[in-house]
Amino acid sequence: MFKMGKYYIGIDLGATWIRVAIADKHGNILRKAKVPTPKKYPELITSILQTVNQVRRDITIKDVSSIGIGSIGPLDIREGIINPPNLPMKNINIVKPIIEEFQLPTYIVNDCTAAVLGEKIFGAGKECRNLVYITLSSGIGGGAIVDGNLLFGKDGNAVEIGHIVVDMEARLQCGCGGYGHWEAYASGVNIPNFAKLIIHEKGLEFFKNSILYKLTNGNLERLDAKLIYEAAKKGDALARLIVERVGEINAIGFANVINAYDPELITVGGTIALKNTELVIPLILKNLQKYATNRVPKIIITPLGDDIVLYGAIALAMHPKYLPSWLRKTKL
Repeated sequence: MFKMGKYYIGIDLGATWIRVAIADKHGNILRKAKVPTPKKYPELITSILQTVNQVRRDITIKDVSSIGIGSIGPLDIREGIINPPNLPMKNINIVKPIIEEFQLPTYIVNDCTAAVLGEKIFGAGKECRNLVYITLSSGIGGGAIVDGNLLFGKDGNAVEIGHIVVDMEARLQCGCGGYGHWEAYASGVNIPNFAKLIIHEKGLEFFKNSILYKLTNGNLERLDAKLIYEAAKKGDALARLIVERVGEINAIGFANVINAYDPELITVGGTIALKNTELVIPLILKNLQKYATNRVPKIIITPLGDDIVLYGAIALAMHPKYLPSWLRKTKL
C-alpha cells in the first residue's frame, strides 16, 4: 500500500503502445503498465481509462493531483484532439473523456515535447536552459526548450523536426505525404526505402554479395531496419554503407536543429538510437561539422531510455507552469 500524499499520472500515447505510470510527489515511478494501442476510437479511450485504473488500483483519485499526456501528433493542443497519420482515426478527442472520467486537471502535449520536459526535470538536462530531445524511432521527432521556455507553437506542433527537408531532389516520400523529409530517409519505418534506393544505385550484384540478400531471400520487400543494423554490426559492406548514408542524413537533420535552436545539450532516444548507439551517434558526430553553423553541443543518449515520454508526461502533470497560461486550466 502506498503512503498517502500527492500522486501524478503520466500517459505516453503512441501509435503502437499506450504506456501509463503513476509517480509520487518526487517523480518516482511507482507502477507502470503497457498495452497495445487500439485502432478504433471507443476502444482507444476505454484502454487508456482501464490502464490508468490499473496503475492506480490502490490509490484513490482524490489522492491524484493531475494527469499529463505525451501523445503522437499532430494535435490541437487547445482542444486536446489528435490527428495522427499512423492511426486509422480522425479528430481523436483524448483529453475530454479523461477529464470526464477522473475529474482531474489533464494536460496534453506532443510526445517529444513531453520528452524534452522529462529530460529537463528528471534527466540529463536539469542544469540546461537550452535543450533539445530527438527521437530516432519508427518516426523522427523532437522537443526543444529555448532560454528556459518549452516550445509549443500555435497548435502545439512546434519542433516537428522529422519533416525538415534533407533532400532537395525529393527522391523519397514521407508518410505525411511530403517529399525529401528527414523521416522519409532515416526513421525505422523508412530506412528500408532508403536502403532500396541505395541498392538500386549500387547495383543488384552488390546486394547479392551481402548478408542482407541471404536474410531476405533476395526479396527487397523483406528488408527492415533491424536486419540492416544487425548486418552492419557483423561488418557487411552493404549494410555498413546504408547505415553510413543514414548517419549522414541524421547529421544534416541534427545540424538543422543546432542551427535553429542553438542548444547546449541534445539527448537522443527512440528504438533506432537506443539499440544501435555505436552505429548512430558516432556517424552523426563524424558528419556534423560539415553542416552545422552554430557551435556543436554535447550529444548523448538519454539516460531515461524508453521511459522518457512517461517521465515527460509526469513532469507535465507536476509542472504545468511550463504550459502557456491559457492551457493550464483544462475545462470539461
